[in-house]
Amino acid sequence: MTAIITNEHHESGHEAHPDLRVWGLLTFLVSESLMFGGFFATYLFFKGTTAVWPPEGTDVELFIPTINTIILVSSSFVIHFGDMAIKRNSVGWMRFWYFITAVMGAVFLAGQVYEYQNLGYGLTTNLFANCFYIMTGFHGLHVFIGLLLILGVLWRSLRRGHYSDTKHTGIEMAEIYWHFVDIIWIVLFTLVYILNAF
Repeated sequence: MTAIITNEHHESGHEAHPDLRVWGLLTFLVSESLMFGGFFATYLFFKGTTAVWPPEGTDVELFIPTINTIILVSSSFVIHFGDMAIKRNSVGWMRFWYFITAVMGAVFLAGQVYEYQNLGYGLTTNLFANCFYIMTGFHGLHVFIGLLLILGVLWRSLRRGHYSDTKHTGIEMAEIYWHFVDIIWIVLFTLVYILNAF
């Protein structure tokens, strides 16, 4: 990815410098990937060394998580429409698609809360429940942060001229982060829900 060059100059007269914010975000996401990778590896280790996994009474159900998965995967396409819109210099359509994405993210979190309330077991019930809540909860935290980023983009877009076809780094960063959250969920959903349901 080519570094974005800022067009503004410092008041002191220095020349424009590379905008490395996107690279900073990517570096952060790599570190987050390693953390999730550690969670996934630990989960697979316990799954492979435990006679009954998940233990009786801590089964997972698929209906709500599957609906949530459809919503989150679809939202990655929706947020991309917003990125495409701003590159056509359409702030209005960018706002529309980012607002829809925010709603989808909020619905995902609401679905996760509903699931937690109806599982019938808690964080300390057993090892599986502990892994389940830590991984899904940590991912949910990332969805919440992504939702805040999207709302931040929408808030900033209210300032005339803040975003345009040549000035949209913040929008791209929110999209990249949201795609990351989506990819992590697909892996998590496969490990925790699909593999334990069949």
